[in-house]
Amino acid sequence: MRALVLWARPDHPNLGVAALATGSAALLRRAFGEDLDVRFHATGGADLPGNDGPVNLSHAGPLLRTRIRDPRPLREWLRGFDLVLDTRAGDSFTDIYTLKQLAKMTQAGLYARQWGVPLVLGPQTVGPFGTRRGRALARLSLRAATGLMVRDTASADAARALGRPADVVSTDVVFALAEVPREQRHDVLLNVSGLLWHPNPHVDHRHYRDVVHGLLDGLAAQGRTVSLLAHVARGSGRGTDSDAAVVAALADRVSGEAVIPDDLTEVRAAVAASRLVIGSRMHACLNALSTGTPAVALAYSRKFAPLLEQVGWRHTIDLRPGDVRPADLLALAEQQDLLTSEATAVRARADVLVERAVRGLRGMP
Repeated sequence: MRALVLWARPDHPNLGVAALATGSAALLRRAFGEDLDVRFHATGGADLPGNDGPVNLSHAGPLLRTRIRDPRPLREWLRGFDLVLDTRAGDSFTDIYTLKQLAKMTQAGLYARQWGVPLVLGPQTVGPFGTRRGRALARLSLRAATGLMVRDTASADAARALGRPADVVSTDVVFALAEVPREQRHDVLLNVSGLLWHPNPHVDHRHYRDVVHGLLDGLAAQGRTVSLLAHVARGSGRGTDSDAAVVAALADRVSGEAVIPDDLTEVRAAVAASRLVIGSRMHACLNALSTGTPAVALAYSRKFAPLLEQVGWRHTIDLRPGDVRPADLLALAEQQDLLTSEATAVRARADVLVERAVRGLRGMP
């Protein structure tokens, strides 16, 4: 049996996307056996290391021309899979990242269904959709899917409002990954987002900088040792989206070290070796919680709180109103024992939800 994971690959420089790819493969193998042949195709060309396939699926125009002029290589490649698991990069089944992004990710899955390949929308966030065209594209995708799995109840509500109830309400596939040995090397690991540090459509970047600086000063005053974490690391090709440059620039302000992992294994080892993670990237928090480390999330979109609450974790601070006080975060950080105790229960809750996805996959056409 062969399966294709769309819009994620294990070697992606955004380690959240890498976790999505690796977790999706783990989920598929739990459902269909360890000998399952899993391939990946993320954004970027077909010649990109880690991307399977004859064409670049993320350029809508050239892909359409391929479909019209000579679809045979694309058709035969897609028909070589027994299942396509469409991840939408976890959080891109929405129009908040532009209609262009939504449209290009929609196209490949529709071709798979047209050519008779089962298409499952893997555990992911659905919505929000703020435009008429965005909702139309979403309905098209949902009608085409043979299976729909979401990772929180807000996504289930969004799908139902579009006319397609979810088959499975589960959680993020990071919880399908094996646990990591915990050896404390870091006290507080602070993930600073390059995306939010610069002007962006999500939050006021000046307020975000003030929050980060206030945290660094306040944690030092509490006597905590702070290390910095880049979760979107080297070679992302996205300029200011990378966390690495910001982490390097702030390194002289911390008592710990700058942690810039090369891959998913390294970042999971780093968060597992921490007493507390404070993360602006959602998967920095999810990686931490999946290893038993408490993680306070600094949220910049709707995707954070519903997903984390699904696994029983309610320590999410919403940055969008622009009124976050570092003092509130510092008060939360002082409750280390409580946070550690609550994080221990998250994995057990998540394991139950992952098993739902495993059973759901087995039962899908």
